[in-house]
Amino acid sequence: MALPKRKISRSKRDKGRTHKKLTATQYTTCPQCQEVKLPHRVCMDCGYYNGQEIIRLEAQK
Repeated sequence: MALPKRKISRSKRDKGRTHKKLTATQYTTCPQCQEVKLPHRVCMDCGYYNGQEIIRLEAQK
């Protein structure tokens, strides 16, 4: 099995990990109820997606 000839420095090691990071979740507003929602998902407050009612939500008490 092959082994490295030299120790990889912290700088070289960390440069290879630059793309391995978390990104903040992006949010959009629902055009029907103006609530915050994830993009390309049905709004869980009003049940609409792309101007159509997808989920029929019952009135909250």
